Amino acid sequence: MRFIPSAFHGILDYAVAATLVFAPFILGFEGIALALAVAGGLGLFVYSLVTDYSISARKLLPFKAHLAIDFAAALVLVAAPFVFGFTGLERAFYLVIGIAVLVVVAVTDPTVESDTAARAA
Repeated sequence: MRFIPSAFHGILDYAVAATLVFAPFILGFEGIALALAVAGGLGLFVYSLVTDYSISARKLLPFKAHLAIDFAAALVLVAAPFVFGFTGLERAFYLVIGIAVLVVVAVTDPTVESDTAARAA
């Protein structure tokens, strides 16, 4: 059951990127917990800007490849607390974001509505 359209997925991408970049500062993360989240958020922002969907700057990365990167990144987020020994709020943050991204990838429709079709509707 894939019901999230690519345009809404894109909105979620930018929201998650902002969360990964800014929330760790607000939550007081330090060291690898801070660096990994910020790097992941910046990476997500950059590859979202070049994904072939309606709210990107350039359409260089196929949407299915974008979803594969999202999936891999989510696995890293889920694994990070165990690999790096995060506890408490850091562990919860990484697990919640990682699992949420896995769910979003699983329910996103991998087809992309063309800008021309969207304007004609």
